[in-house]
Order: sequence, then C-alpha cells, then structure tokens
Amino acid sequence: MRLLIAGVGKLKQGPERALCAHYLGRAEALGRSLGLSPLAVAELPESRAPTVSGRRSAEAEALLAKLPSGFAVVCLDPGGERLSSDAFAETLAARRDSATAPGLAFVLGGPDGLGEAVLGRAVLSLSLGPMTLPHGLARIVLAEQLYRAMTILAGHPYHRG
Repeated sequence: MRLLIAGVGKLKQGPERALCAHYLGRAEALGRSLGLSPLAVAELPESRAPTVSGRRSAEAEALLAKLPSGFAVVCLDPGGERLSSDAFAETLAARRDSATAPGLAFVLGGPDGLGEAVLGRAVLSLSLGPMTLPHGLARIVLAEQLYRAMTILAGHPYHRG
C-alpha cells in the first residue's frame, strides 16, 4: 500500500526539514518489507483567499487534486480520534491488509484547518493530541508515528510502549 503525506505549507530548510526527512527515510526503508511503500510527500502553498472559509475551500480543492485516484484519506484534525501508537499501527496494518484502497493519504490543513470537501472524504480523522502544534512540528510527529507504527508491525525494538 502506497502512503502519501499531503500538507498545506512548506517546511523550511533546516532542523525541521532534516528531522522530518530522517523519520520519513527510516519509515520508507522499513515500509518496503511491510508492504507500506513508497512514502511520498506533497507540499502545497497556503491559499491567499481573503476569508477563512475561502482559504479552507481553496486548500481543500488543492489537496484533493494532489491525491492519487482511489486513495483513502486520513485527515489530521484536532477534533479527530486519539489513537495510541499501537492502535495507529493496527489501523495502518488493517488498511493495508483490507486492500480496499491502493494507498492512504494523510492530509494536513493550513493554519485555518481543513475544508469540508477533504473532511468529507476521510475514512479516519486523527488527532495528534489536544495541544495546538505548528504545522511543521505536526508533520514531524506524523512522520515519527508512521516510522514507529512500522517498527511495531516489524517487531523492531524501537517501540518500547
């Protein structure tokens, strides 16, 4: 099963980008043996629409346009489900094993959140926790959790629960 992280906003060069790339590279390498690859990233610019609803709508359209045909969508949303790392790994494995979609797209909105068009496509809405995270940090946490999920599925000692 192919994986995609599609997010509004670009990580700047430096520690954020390096740390995200580190976890994505590790996840990609381990994911090959687990049937969870390739792992791609799509970064989209923030909308310049004058209203919050206009920005959400424009960004939702842009995000949906980046999603490969048939991919299931997981929205990262503060109001989403809170899963433990083990439960996240189980969810990832169940999606892979069900073969109902060729891939899974993790979608992160811009500063104003996700538009209804994207939220309506979600098979899962996932929260990274109750605290507000900057976009770059949220992407890093997601990348680390994808790597952690793969280590759990592989029985690797990285995850010590």
